[in-house]
Amino acid sequence: MITVEKLSELGCNTAEGLERCFDDEEFYLELVPDAFNDDRYKALDEKVKAKDLAGAFEEAHAIKGVLANLALTPLYDVVSEITELLRAETDTDYSDLLNKMWDIKAKFDALL
Repeated sequence: MITVEKLSELGCNTAEGLERCFDDEEFYLELVPDAFNDDRYKALDEKVKAKDLAGAFEEAHAIKGVLANLALTPLYDVVSEITELLRAETDTDYSDLLNKMWDIKAKFDALL
């Protein structure tokens, strides 16, 4: 079961996330799973692998926004890095960053 304490232990800035949710812990915890049960992660991965950098940017940017609003910092940091590389249309090997994204996401998924 996901809790504010477990999210904090993973490095999330839960105080900031809660503030954005009017300090309503129940509301915040209702929103958090939606940040991880999103097909956008899969779409991002597929579009990067297909070298569709513009499409991948759209996916990454959307994910980044959700993660930022909920202050899910560890995953936000890696998705933000991916987003900025894609924004610059950087043609590079994204596999390490994508693997890191999936690894961090798995830690969050384990809380759900």
